[in-house]
Amino acid sequence: MIRSTYILLLLMAIGAKASADEPPVISPFGRAPSVREDARPGYVELSDGSVHPGKIYLTRDKRIKIFDEKLKRQREIPLRVVKQIECNVERQWMEREWKFKETTRSEKMYTGRTYPAREYMHTITLHDDRTITGKLSEVVYVQPYSYTPTGPGVYRTRPKTERHLLHKRDKGKIGEKLDSLHYVKLIKLGDEALVEGRRKAAEDRSRDQGLGD
Repeated sequence: MIRSTYILLLLMAIGAKASADEPPVISPFGRAPSVREDARPGYVELSDGSVHPGKIYLTRDKRIKIFDEKLKRQREIPLRVVKQIECNVERQWMEREWKFKETTRSEKMYTGRTYPAREYMHTITLHDDRTITGKLSEVVYVQPYSYTPTGPGVYRTRPKTERHLLHKRDKGKIGEKLDSLHYVKLIKLGDEALVEGRRKAAEDRSRDQGLGD
C-alpha cells in the first residue's frame, strides 16, 4: 500500500514538471492576439499630410526588398533594423491615354484624356544611421492603437488594419491630377516615433475641427 502511494505521488510529480516545461495550451476558440508579435511602434505619413500612428508590420516572414543604387544589387532588409523609410518623387508627369484606331491594330490615336504618373526613390535609414537608397515596392500594414480597453473585460471594436503601398511607379485614374495621386511619404519606427506620430495625428485632428488656431 505504501509502495503504491509512493509510485502514484512520483508519477504526479513527474507529470506536474512536464506540464510546467511545456508551453501553455492555446484554445482555438479564444481571443486572437490583438497585435502581431513582430509589429513595431511608429507611424506612416502620407503625402496629403495625414499621419497614421500604431503598430507597423509587413506581410509575415517578409523583408523589405530594395535595389541598392550604390551597390547595384537587390538587398533584403528586415523591418526590425529599420529606423525610417523616406520617399522622394523622382519624376512625375501627366500621361496621355492612347488607343488603337478602329481600322487598324498598328496605329494609335490620342484620346484627349490624361492621367497622373509618378516614379519614386526610397531611402531606408538603419538604426546605426547607415542609409540605403533605391527603388522598392512593398506593402506596409498599420494596426491603430485606438482599441485600448475601456474597462475590465470591455473592449472597443478594434479599428480595421490599414494597408499602405510603397511604389516604384504609380499612376492615377483618367481625368485625375497629380495632386490627387497620394503616396507614403515617410515611415518612422520606434517608441519615440510613435509618440511623435500620435502628437502629429492629434494636431491634424485639431486643425480639421478648427481648433488649431
